[in-house]
Amino acid sequence: MPTIVCNDCFIVFYSTFCHYIPMFQINKVLFPRPKHCCQMDGFFQIPSSGQVLLQGDDAETLPTRKLLSQKLGSAWKVSAENKGVFPLRFRISETHMIPESYSLTIDKNGITAIGADSHGLFYAAQNLIHLMNHDECRVPYCELEDAPDFPIRGVMLDVSRDKVPTQDTLYWLIDHLASLKINHLQLYIEHTFAYKNHREVWVESSPLTAGDIRALDRYCQERCIDLVPNQNSFGHMEQWFAHPRYLPLAELPQGGAPLPWGGFQEKPSVLCPTDPGTFAFLAELYDEYLPNFSASLFNVGCDEPFDLRGPGRSHELVKKFGEGRVYLDYLLKLHQMVTARGKRMAFWGDIIINHPELVAEIPADALVLEWGYEADHPFDAHGERFSAAKTPFCVCPGTSSWNSLSGRTDNMTANILSAAENGVKHGACGLIVCDWGDGGHWQPLGLSLPAFTTAAGVSWNLASKESFDLAETCDRYWTEGYGALLLELGEVYRLSGALRGNSTELFHILSKPAKRPILAGVTPETLKAVLARVNDLERQMPSGTSILAEEITHTFRMVRAACHRGIAILTQTLQEPATQKTLAEELEQVCASLRHVWLLRNREGGLLKSITRLNTIKNEYEAG
Repeated sequence: MPTIVCNDCFIVFYSTFCHYIPMFQINKVLFPRPKHCCQMDGFFQIPSSGQVLLQGDDAETLPTRKLLSQKLGSAWKVSAENKGVFPLRFRISETHMIPESYSLTIDKNGITAIGADSHGLFYAAQNLIHLMNHDECRVPYCELEDAPDFPIRGVMLDVSRDKVPTQDTLYWLIDHLASLKINHLQLYIEHTFAYKNHREVWVESSPLTAGDIRALDRYCQERCIDLVPNQNSFGHMEQWFAHPRYLPLAELPQGGAPLPWGGFQEKPSVLCPTDPGTFAFLAELYDEYLPNFSASLFNVGCDEPFDLRGPGRSHELVKKFGEGRVYLDYLLKLHQMVTARGKRMAFWGDIIINHPELVAEIPADALVLEWGYEADHPFDAHGERFSAAKTPFCVCPGTSSWNSLSGRTDNMTANILSAAENGVKHGACGLIVCDWGDGGHWQPLGLSLPAFTTAAGVSWNLASKESFDLAETCDRYWTEGYGALLLELGEVYRLSGALRGNSTELFHILSKPAKRPILAGVTPETLKAVLARVNDLERQMPSGTSILAEEITHTFRMVRAACHRGIAILTQTLQEPATQKTLAEELEQVCASLRHVWLLRNREGGLLKSITRLNTIKNEYEAG
């Protein structure tokens, strides 16, 4: 008598009536949700030992072999020869035409998995492991057919401003991303790779070395993830230009470029696009950096070249031909360099999207990374523009955790969902969720885990967007019972009384000078409401200790410090000695907490720079 999965329940059909029976629910266990899932009555009892038939090219089946060996243990033997009895049978078959697709059948005869390729077979094994994690002794009879919505399902992690994770943290992250069927990882580099001839740039940053990258690349390959090189190659070069040796390559050596949202960028940040020395410099970097990666894609960055708007070295060209043309000509030269080194170029699309007349000139093999981090970002209009020009692109939403102190849950989920929906609508090649480190990278990694989970779910199966409980799913994969609390913590900023883009007012209160006006709507009462909510959430903390628990506790401290500072500013008590003493002592504790939490997952380089931002505020009290 068959049992068929119907959303989150099972319907058992009889000859004359149907009956609802709550049972073991596959769709409560498997994530991302499989596209097609049929469950039958019964369970396959998994023997304590046996043989696994694993057929296919050794290199192609290596990820699956390692995964099964790790889960099943030494009592199970893996064989490629179809001789004997095999309760578990895995093979790669060309009959599955969609890349990364797979089928998984569990019945009384055992377990059969067929993958279209290395990734598909690995994902079938992942699903089996997820079922076994629920019950190691038996797994339900079922038939699964599955394939992803996006070929590229990725995460980009900022490792330049200011955190460089430890190797163990990156291994941990890779393991969990692989379990969520993420197949693409970028580590955003400005200056934190240990280039041999440029020690002064990275010496205080605890950089990634060539050996680190090669080890990470192997680790990723064994988990069906492409570790994609990412070296910003135009803007965001402040860390380089801080040293006199590199300043001659700057477009605007004196700094002071006007910013699109008002004000000026104090420091020079953009390489001069017309200086031959720029290309010689980048060629040296590429020749040392790129050979460490097996992935074919390379993200050259090139976002936010603000200095082109100022009175720089290319000003006359920009004035004559336009910013878009100067930008594209530079990009085309980079494309030649990247192609000559056997890679495919990807780049951020924020400039080219504003010059639709030039989109058609983008090389056919280049990949545009369409980024936007607010819920209302125009992924629809931009996707339509790239699609009409037949330009390959990925949608790139954000985790909404940077410049926030505690996250922005509502914006995060809406931003990622919009990216996924419009990416599917306009034929995007992938979805890459970005986790930036602006403002000292004060947010701990734990705050971004719900975003990674959301992106994994909707980039594999957009139709499942409303069928999974995010908090519960996070807990199953990596948040250890803190999922709901993390999501609620990411909503406390809304109680402050004012909202702003790409950040929260709580972050600005804690990080900016007291003379900066606080947004209208923020009052002592609204900040007290934030404090009350934080206190309530702290009382809900599960018992026990973990890195994530310490990160959340630290986040509580940061939010409280922002509220206490904001109340003092708004009530005009900031200059009172007693208030200054209290706030200075609190910030001292926050600095100590930041140091402790930082070192749980990250290298020490960059820590002092991040803490200095807090010390600047603390010094404001002490000076007073």
